[in-house]
Amino acid sequence: MSELVFFSGTMDCGKSTLALQITHNRSARGLEGVIFTRQDRAGEGKISSRLGLVADAVEVTDSMDVYAYLVGELSAGGKADYVIADEAQFLAPAQIDQLARIVDDLDMDVFAFGITTDFRTKLFPGSQRLIELADRLEQLQVEALCWCGARATHNARTVGGVMVVEGEQVVVGDVNRPAEQIGYEVLCRRHHRRHMTSATAHAGTLSPDVLPVNHA
Repeated sequence: MSELVFFSGTMDCGKSTLALQITHNRSARGLEGVIFTRQDRAGEGKISSRLGLVADAVEVTDSMDVYAYLVGELSAGGKADYVIADEAQFLAPAQIDQLARIVDDLDMDVFAFGITTDFRTKLFPGSQRLIELADRLEQLQVEALCWCGARATHNARTVGGVMVVEGEQVVVGDVNRPAEQIGYEVLCRRHHRRHMTSATAHAGTLSPDVLPVNHA
C-alpha cells in the first residue's frame, strides 16, 4: 500500500541527501520519480545536498496544485512511480493535502522531507499539516550536533553570529554562512533557550540582547 512519509530533522542532518539516495536506489530498479522542491539553497528548480549532490527538480510555486501537475504529466505520456517533496516545510497546507491525494488516488508513494520548526521553535504550516496527514513520520537518524557536542534539536537564525528571534518565518539561508550574513545554526534546546551560538560561546559571553531582524 502506498504511503505519505514525512522525514524530518533539523538543518544539516541529511534530509536532501536521503531524498537523492532514495531517487538513486529506485532509479537503479527502473523506477522514475518526480521531485518537487521549494526554495532550495542551490536555486530555483534544484535539490541539493551539502555533500555536493545536485539534481533537477520541479519548483513549487504558491499557486501550484501539485496533484494536478502530476496528473497533467501522466496524461501527457509521462511516467512517475513515486514522488519526492523536498523542503516540504515551505509548502502550503493545501499542497500537503494534494500530496496525500497523490497517495490515495494515484496509489503512489510520496516521500516528503523537511524541518519541523522554524528559528522561533514554531511549527511551519506545511510541516504541521504533514504531521497531521502522514501515514508515517520518520526522524532522521543522522544527528546534527550543537557546538557543545549535544544533539541539535533546534534551528537558530543568526546575524553576525548573534541569534535573532524576530522576523519573517521564511528567509532562505544556510549553515556556515559568513558571519555578516543572515545564516542558520543548529543548537541543542539548552543553548537555543539561552540564545547562545558558537560565536557568542567562543567570545565567552551570552547574547545580552536578542537582535530583531525583519528581512523578507
